[in-house]
Amino acid sequence: PSFVLVLADDLGFGDLGSYGHPSSATPQLDRLAARGLRFTDFYSSAAVCSPSRAALLTGRFQVRSGIYPGVFDPGSRGGLPLSEVTVAEVLKARGYATAMVGKWHLGVGANGSFLPIHQGFDHFLGVPYSHDQGPCQNLTCFPPDTKCFGTCDQGVVPLPLLWNQTIIQQPVSFPDLVPLYNKFSRNFIADCARRGLPFLLYYASHHTHYPQFASQEYAGRSRRGPFGDALSEFDGSVGQLIQALQENGLENTTLVFFTSDNGPSTMRMARGGSSGHLKCGKGTTYEGGMREPAVAYWPGRIAPGVTHELASTLDILPTLSALAGAALPRVALDGYDMSPVLFGTGKSPRQTMFFYPPSPDPLHGPFAVRLGKYKAHYFTQGSFHSDTTPDQACHGLTPLTPHQPPLLFDLESDPAENYDLLQGGAGPEVLRVLREITLQKVLLEQRVEFGESQIRKGRDPSLQPCCAPNCTPKPSCCHCS
Repeated sequence: PSFVLVLADDLGFGDLGSYGHPSSATPQLDRLAARGLRFTDFYSSAAVCSPSRAALLTGRFQVRSGIYPGVFDPGSRGGLPLSEVTVAEVLKARGYATAMVGKWHLGVGANGSFLPIHQGFDHFLGVPYSHDQGPCQNLTCFPPDTKCFGTCDQGVVPLPLLWNQTIIQQPVSFPDLVPLYNKFSRNFIADCARRGLPFLLYYASHHTHYPQFASQEYAGRSRRGPFGDALSEFDGSVGQLIQALQENGLENTTLVFFTSDNGPSTMRMARGGSSGHLKCGKGTTYEGGMREPAVAYWPGRIAPGVTHELASTLDILPTLSALAGAALPRVALDGYDMSPVLFGTGKSPRQTMFFYPPSPDPLHGPFAVRLGKYKAHYFTQGSFHSDTTPDQACHGLTPLTPHQPPLLFDLESDPAENYDLLQGGAGPEVLRVLREITLQKVLLEQRVEFGESQIRKGRDPSLQPCCAPNCTPKPSCCHCS
């Protein structure tokens, strides 16, 4: 089969109509959810961008590849190590055509050495990092001329748009960006159909990350303000991808998988997303930081429905490898083949989920562990990304707090993590579970080796992508259309 992997950015568990948002207009994603398999207990492996993307592409915890602490900057020296094997490399070895559109955020490097075309993708059209990592106060986010909200990052080069390794626009024109992505994606799908090639299309949207933007078609059209407009444009893109599959007769031979990289950035208030029933959001190891919407769609092969089985972005590489009949990389993987869940033939091979914070270390290990329906928090910490909500526990100034014994929640009866089972006399069942979870944590810590931190390699301003390398004064002179 072919694969379309769609990743949203900072989209919360409660942001889609199909996940209960009262005013979101997401007809395409909701149709996908109604006709596909919708997950209620699907997790990203991290609560921020770069590490979650590393894990999704490699099937390995981000700490193994050194994608910590935090995320990459425009001038970062490090990147996803080229020795890591991505899902694109696995499928390419099996004869697949591969392409990536959108947000990379796994390093640029000297001469673009960390870009997607060095990690198994034949083509890359997109932005090498987050679209707020360049000054945006003078850029148009919504046509005809609504400027972006806020200033984004200052003192770095304007945001570049890349084709493979070449800068084709700097700064990016936000209102034209997604139509360009969609046109490229439709052409790539049609081209693969014509050549009879199976393919992987990794569509990593910028929506709904701050600052929100949209093209003419979606500007000012939603009930949810700028966030809703950006979400509508994302939803429209998904519709275009499905339409391209249908027009090329590929809908029944293609698995479309949709999820998000991490929870909502509530510090943006009404311009941020929603984690629905869940606690906190981006940057935290509470449910709102890492539990994500997810849908698997494959007409004729995956029966429509809802699954409460446990699954994760870590499972994508092993699952796609199995479906493609490709050889798994000869390294320690942290994911499982989810075929039994997708095809309704059995239970999930995943029984545990481990929650590493954005700045992990071997001493603390994962802050929280989920086993079956139970989740134990050994450490909790707030995040500035989850500021402004009424819940103080989420906020950036809430310090790292150890819990001995851990906080223990039953996520089936209490998905909001409100009621600690160890407050008020725990019965034998709960104590047995606690012992088992603690054992799982110890076993994981013995098994997982932290790779050298790529982000601690620091920054070098000369590595920032500039379309006019010899111009002055940098960084603002890097302008080309």
